[in-house]
Amino acid sequence: MSNLALDNQSYNYCGMPLADFACRPEETKGRLYEEKESRYRTCFQRDRDRIIHSGGFRRLKNKTQVFVYHQGHNYRTRLTHTLEVSQITRSMARALMVNEDLAETVALAHDLGHPPFAHAGEDVLNELMKEYGGFDHNDQSLRILTFLERKYPKFQGLNLTWETLEGVVKHNGPLTKKRQSAKDAGLPITITQTDETNHWRLNEYASIEAQIAALADDIAYNSHDVEDGIFAGLFTLKDLADVPFVAGILDNIEKEHGTLEHDMLIYQLIRDMIGELVQDVLNETHSRLKELGPSTSNDIRLASRAMVAFSNDMHKKVSVLRDFLWNRMYKHYTVCRSMAKCTRIIKDLYSEFFNNHEVLPTKWQERIANEGDGTDTGAARIIADYIASMTDHYAIKEHERIFEAYWDLR
Repeated sequence: MSNLALDNQSYNYCGMPLADFACRPEETKGRLYEEKESRYRTCFQRDRDRIIHSGGFRRLKNKTQVFVYHQGHNYRTRLTHTLEVSQITRSMARALMVNEDLAETVALAHDLGHPPFAHAGEDVLNELMKEYGGFDHNDQSLRILTFLERKYPKFQGLNLTWETLEGVVKHNGPLTKKRQSAKDAGLPITITQTDETNHWRLNEYASIEAQIAALADDIAYNSHDVEDGIFAGLFTLKDLADVPFVAGILDNIEKEHGTLEHDMLIYQLIRDMIGELVQDVLNETHSRLKELGPSTSNDIRLASRAMVAFSNDMHKKVSVLRDFLWNRMYKHYTVCRSMAKCTRIIKDLYSEFFNNHEVLPTKWQERIANEGDGTDTGAARIIADYIASMTDHYAIKEHERIFEAYWDLR
């Protein structure tokens, strides 16, 4: 092994040494299918690269964050959100001296399983799949990484390391109680099935790197949804005066910069929001780490609480902000009208595909024939895979192709 590879195993990309409780590539539990590792990239760097080159990652560019693609070119998509989460994740991982590559990899993978049309798409797919195991975007992310991506001749999925997949499974915290099985806990199908071979330790926390990615996700969407909501005209800066966290930052901006032009004020607000949220997480995490005194990455997993978190005071402030966004943005009538149309598109597609497999593209018909086990449950899961893989634009066009009588005869 080259000296470069050895250096990468002991240090972050920037040359800073890793903390004792960081995940180290040389200590990985490995991959399900044995592969020869790279001389120049650590196993976590290879995981990151495989995700970036995946079809599922590319399709995030045309999947809804809040606004459907045709509503404007400057709003976040699922891809731009993922990139913002990745950037915040990497910054926090570096500040905490843990493995930036693993943290970034989990961040890049965390939303791969989202279907078109944001949470409205997920909710309706879960409803439609209720009799067949339901649908959960986090479980679907794991399904993409372990089964649906098919780019290698020797295995299905991307054959990522245990640590990366564990981060996808548990970045939001433990999923079972102690000594409770995945099946008894009623966990989604992919997590349950893969636990038999991968042993996710579902009653424990994930690595500190995965926990960082989870908090970075919260920081990113709470901040950029404020920006997108203002520019969409759903609420104003004046309305945000009712949110103490935002109001305090606006007061500080005025004291430091005076009166700023409207758009410049918004940009400064979002920067300062992210900065304060990140600083709070770092302060709280340092405090919890000091109390726990972990000496290995396993100590993080066995802790009685998450190591990466908002302080109690900030958690309350963020909760008020989330309530504001829920009422003034996610439940705004214009957003709800758009999502109602999107819900109908997915319902129509699912119903037609389920009752008439012949209208599916040939590849998906073959998957039902070869992998559907001859059951409605098997067919339903593959149909959900197909719909979940769609971008917003593709889902709309697929609906037109099937239900508009003269779509291709004009």
